[in-house]
Amino acid sequence: MLFKKKETAAESKQYAEIGLFIKKLRKERGLTQIQLAEKLGKKQSAIARMERGGLNFSTGELLKLGEVLDHPIIKLHREERDDFIIHGGKKLSGSISTNTSKNGAMGLMHAALLNKGVSTLCGIPRIQEVFRIIEIFESIGVKCDWVTGKSILVITPPKRFKFDQINKKSARQVRSFMMSIGALIHHVKEFEIPTAGGCKMGERTIAAHKHGIEQLGVKITTRNSGYLIQRKKLKGAEITMYEASDTATENIIIAAAGIDATTVIHFAQQNYMVQDVCFYLQRCGVKIDGVGTLKLTIHGKKDINVDITHDNSEDPIESMMFITAAIVTDSKLTVERCPIDFLRIEMLKLQKIGVRMKISDSYKAKNRRTHLVDITIMPPIKMKALTDKIHAQPYPGINTDNLPFFVPVALKARGTTLIHDWMWENRAIYFAELNRLGASVRLADQHRVFIEGGHKLHPGEIVCPPALRPSVMIMVVMLGIEGRSMLRNVYSIKRGYENIVERLNSIGADIQMVKEI
Repeated sequence: MLFKKKETAAESKQYAEIGLFIKKLRKERGLTQIQLAEKLGKKQSAIARMERGGLNFSTGELLKLGEVLDHPIIKLHREERDDFIIHGGKKLSGSISTNTSKNGAMGLMHAALLNKGVSTLCGIPRIQEVFRIIEIFESIGVKCDWVTGKSILVITPPKRFKFDQINKKSARQVRSFMMSIGALIHHVKEFEIPTAGGCKMGERTIAAHKHGIEQLGVKITTRNSGYLIQRKKLKGAEITMYEASDTATENIIIAAAGIDATTVIHFAQQNYMVQDVCFYLQRCGVKIDGVGTLKLTIHGKKDINVDITHDNSEDPIESMMFITAAIVTDSKLTVERCPIDFLRIEMLKLQKIGVRMKISDSYKAKNRRTHLVDITIMPPIKMKALTDKIHAQPYPGINTDNLPFFVPVALKARGTTLIHDWMWENRAIYFAELNRLGASVRLADQHRVFIEGGHKLHPGEIVCPPALRPSVMIMVVMLGIEGRSMLRNVYSIKRGYENIVERLNSIGADIQMVKEI
């Protein structure tokens, strides 16, 4: 007769901690115990015991759990990573709906910290960047609950924020946590947040955040470990933005919204995520004049405390990604729920290059403010390079996140295209990775590339750059190349796009996600 070795107290504690971690991941993914059991081929009772710490685990079981929950439970000799195998040259067809935006979610989640009431945010994508922000929020006392099976996140700020156990690792991975400053100055007199991370595309200072927020009565000191925030007497101010920055504009808006005074922001950004924050705060009772213009006037309101349900808006960057995928694969595809006011210049440029499209009449998003359309791309597509350069500008110009998607288009257009990425010092360098696939991308300098269109590309293997949009751009190019390509270490893509493999495959792409250990 065989006897099970008795567990030590340390082992029991370890199993309990693993069980709690699995339970947390399951809830983050919006799965019930029954749904997780089905994915693992187990009974619901086994999942319940697992989460109570009542089961020991084999390495294989933990690896399988990590795969199902899209998060490594253990690490072996090197960190597990995800790769995409892309069988390109497949025609796309049918229709695909634009998801709500990552950037809008970031702004809304941080604005919700200002509100002492419960914020129910609808349309929050279940992506890695959102998961990292939730980890930080929970570490400082914020309650974050997903509505099971839906992209609805319920945020309840604590009566007292705590910074002694802030999740520094997650905070260093996402730059967007900088936007917490605007809300937290109303709850905590002094706190420190770790140095920001995010995409690696050049020098990203906090000057625009610092120069604006400090005028409201806050001191921000840069330390080796992070940023020390000290609140003095808060006051309204007349602020001119130091530079064109969406996140800094959002941060200052949130800060000003909680001050019982009037603040004017000149050279305010008008992009979709900035407007989303304004829409949320207006529903909280804050009066904001000039939404969508260069001058915002915020009539702040002290001690905001309302229970509110609010909808995030659709992502124009995702719309552009699907539109570009249709172009490079010479496909007829309808992209639904495109926020047209943030795509007008992009669509005009594409039409002038030679892309045929049909744009529907507009209709309202769930937030009742954003204008949506359905855009159908129609082959055959015979394109010619523009004689003038393509460059990003603050809204209503080409969105800087959409600029990389003109690279695949330029590769198909006859002639030479000059793309000028003036905002980031290093991002244009990543465009040259496409030369591994037979492209002709020539760097003029760290901001400008010349692209010779019309070259036949071949499949190949590329490691994702440590930046979201260039990584997705490379994936789109591979969709248009006949044969088997490999895109390695796709964390950058998963950070910003939810279920991207399943969604592209649903319209005719052939992508496999494989895990390398």
